[in-house]
Amino acid sequence: MSEPKLSRRDFLKYASLAGGTALVVKLIRNGWVSPLDPANANASNPINEALSKRRWAMVIDQGKCIGCNYCTFACQATNDIPGDAQWNTVSVEGQTTKGPAYLPRPCMHCENAPCVEACPVGATYRRADGLIEMDYKKCIGCRYCQVACPYNARVFNWQDPTKLQNSYVPRWGVPEIPRRSRGVVEKCTFCAQRIDRGLANSQVPGVDHDATPACVNACPVGARLFGDLNDPNSQVSKALAQRRSFRLREDLGTSPRVYYLPA
Repeated sequence: MSEPKLSRRDFLKYASLAGGTALVVKLIRNGWVSPLDPANANASNPINEALSKRRWAMVIDQGKCIGCNYCTFACQATNDIPGDAQWNTVSVEGQTTKGPAYLPRPCMHCENAPCVEACPVGATYRRADGLIEMDYKKCIGCRYCQVACPYNARVFNWQDPTKLQNSYVPRWGVPEIPRRSRGVVEKCTFCAQRIDRGLANSQVPGVDHDATPACVNACPVGARLFGDLNDPNSQVSKALAQRRSFRLREDLGTSPRVYYLPA
């Protein structure tokens, strides 16, 4: 069969018979099911059960960040973001005895995400592993999520992106996801497509290059770390255990998944 079809009911039945894990990897690898599919976001199935054991997080060391913006450039290319829109920004937030203190800011992927609660059509949703993703086909452009986000992490497509040139390609990377349309809100996804592809190929996000967010790979000074907080041996877990850290606007109770090591 050149294009095998598998219903959700059959998938659950076969996954149960196979013990789940090995078959789930095979099904994802063959493209029969996808953890990126919004239809599976709240479904009870072995994929979500496997993802729910993960707590992806990013750690950014302000003491190492040099404000080069390589992370932004790689994000622009990998996620095909043309024009002036940015999913990842870098700003100067104070001074130290060594120079400026930079604050790189992707989406925080909050555990209590205001954007999810604000979206009236379910276009913004939370995956089983906690990543906050977008279903662009559902987005009606109301921008409620953009207003609700306390981190200014979302951008609205005022222009038609398909008519804009992406000057960051191919120098900073090759687009891995389809370009969005005019009239929708976009944001950082922690390069979910890389995470899912890596897991399907038995790779470790945060360790293996192809399974790690583009911004982390692009940093020339190792100021960004990525990994699973549920894994005590991950780079993020070790960094947070060894250093004091902070999160932006913790007073709001959003519980961001991006941690900063102060300069």
